[in-house]
Amino acid sequence: MIQEINFDGIIGPTHNYAGLSPGNIASARNAGQIAQPRAAALQGVEKMRRNMALGLAQGFFVPLDRPDTSWLAMLGTNIMHADAHIRAQAYSASSMWAANAATVSPASDTLDGKCHLTAANLLTMPHRSHEWQGTLRQLQCAFANPNFVVHAPIPAPFGDEGAANHMRLCSAHDQAGVEIFVYGVLAGRFPARQSIEASKAIARNHGLNPDKTLLIRQSDEAIAAGAFHNDVVAVANEQVLFTHERAFQNPTLAYQKIRDAFPDVQIITVPAADVSLQDAISSYLFNAQLVSLPEAGMGLVLPTEAQENRAVWSWLQRHVQQGSPITRLLPVDVRQSMANGGGPACLRLRVVADPRTVDPRFIANDKVLSQIEGIISTHWPQEISPDDLSSPALMEQVRRARHALLDVLNLQNLA
Repeated sequence: MIQEINFDGIIGPTHNYAGLSPGNIASARNAGQIAQPRAAALQGVEKMRRNMALGLAQGFFVPLDRPDTSWLAMLGTNIMHADAHIRAQAYSASSMWAANAATVSPASDTLDGKCHLTAANLLTMPHRSHEWQGTLRQLQCAFANPNFVVHAPIPAPFGDEGAANHMRLCSAHDQAGVEIFVYGVLAGRFPARQSIEASKAIARNHGLNPDKTLLIRQSDEAIAAGAFHNDVVAVANEQVLFTHERAFQNPTLAYQKIRDAFPDVQIITVPAADVSLQDAISSYLFNAQLVSLPEAGMGLVLPTEAQENRAVWSWLQRHVQQGSPITRLLPVDVRQSMANGGGPACLRLRVVADPRTVDPRFIANDKVLSQIEGIISTHWPQEISPDDLSSPALMEQVRRARHALLDVLNLQNLA
């Protein structure tokens, strides 16, 4: 029963475009636009439905309590009197991107034979730095079974942004594998989000085999181009590493380290001459779910923006036709999330475990997803503009919306 479960973040009722994330090109470009929280959340649920239709195990996380009035109180203010940028940070729905919730090491990789999860501290960005308390509480609830160990975040000042900078190679999900931590170094106009110190600490805390743990540096060029996380330029699944030519600072060395640790790896490199970094990042070609299909082969669940980019889609079609391990291209519409800088891979956290050991309230099925859709359609705001964040009525509406969701899921303990 050990399998990969994708836990998607349900897009919260405060989804808005405040442009809070330097280095995230889409977030900055759409700052100040009118967001559609209801449509965003329904798009996310539809993505979950489509993955389940492929035969994949699916879970979910619920939105955090927003606006975060406790955080505002620690800053000596409240939602009505806070400066506009602080108010926007309190309202942020960025926990929807569950890839940043934690770093996960399956039981087959760890010294004690348990699945370890470390909540990400997300300290680089103010609007995300106050997520970890709510995320940790949710992880402890979902993974309370003794087969799991849930760790508190790595302490400051060592920035950690979770699974978005972590990959795993293995012969099968339930077999021991090689874990790859991708870190950045401060260079250029945008900050590097993942520190090597945090990556090393997580590997130690998870009890990973040092011979099967790799630390690889993300390229300065990729960060400067807007690849704020490694999952914007590379993704791995079982034996396959799918990566842009310029994802790593020293690709020749990186590939050699990977092959030495996992000789069966199949590295699929997209040349910059065919797909530029700019096209890869704007289309989120690599911010895709590379998944093992029950009927054999792999599917690439990628945003419709990749299908609309001529260079990207042409390369993908040629590649699949040449006998690639990637056998199916599966575009999904997550435009509202994409406009805020997060594609299909951002929306999910991969956990390899027996689904029976997970709190069943976090496991999706058709009935549960229909209940979630009903709450979203009834309670989520249709639109949010920047000016709406100062409205007492909005705060009341989004609080009611979240409580309605917790009630239908029997997760009132997270209120």
